[in-house]
Amino acid sequence: MATEKLYDLWATRNPKWETRYEELLKTFCNYGVGESSLREARGKVFGAGYELYIVAFFIGLYYNQRRPLIENVTKRKEFGHPIENWGNIERRGNRKAYPKLREFIFTALVARTDIDFIALEKGEMTSRKAVDMLMQTMEEYANWGFHFMEDKLTDDPNYFYRETAFLEVFLAFDASPVESIEDDEPDP
Repeated sequence: MATEKLYDLWATRNPKWETRYEELLKTFCNYGVGESSLREARGKVFGAGYELYIVAFFIGLYYNQRRPLIENVTKRKEFGHPIENWGNIERRGNRKAYPKLREFIFTALVARTDIDFIALEKGEMTSRKAVDMLMQTMEEYANWGFHFMEDKLTDDPNYFYRETAFLEVFLAFDASPVESIEDDEPDP
């Protein structure tokens, strides 16, 4: 099936991000220092840099906002850790692996990327082109999410230092879609 193959190809990739967000990653993650048991002692919220990337992606996704990466490729980086390895390690305390999260990300990307699956099945589009499109969507959502975080920290440098700060960002996404669906239904 094409989607399984696409997932496998996508999972081997390593998304890019703008170097301007490196300080953001170093602030909240053990980015660039490897695994360390001192993460909590140094006030880091996340372990690997890709964990904050995942958060940035979901912020962009749920706000449905994308921001293209800077065109200058010398101002882009990647983690050097393919997506297929994200969340596989259960080393820290009660930490559990989270491989299902990769599937959720992939599903969201398929839903939000305009891929012509009929052309893909007919061979009129290559799997590589489809995966490139998925990666672009992923990178643009994450880029907007990083921009969002940077803006929050510019307005209030302590914004994300509250224990529930990231949770509050995600709770703000709740626009009560169930209520709006009920409101649109005609009365019996």
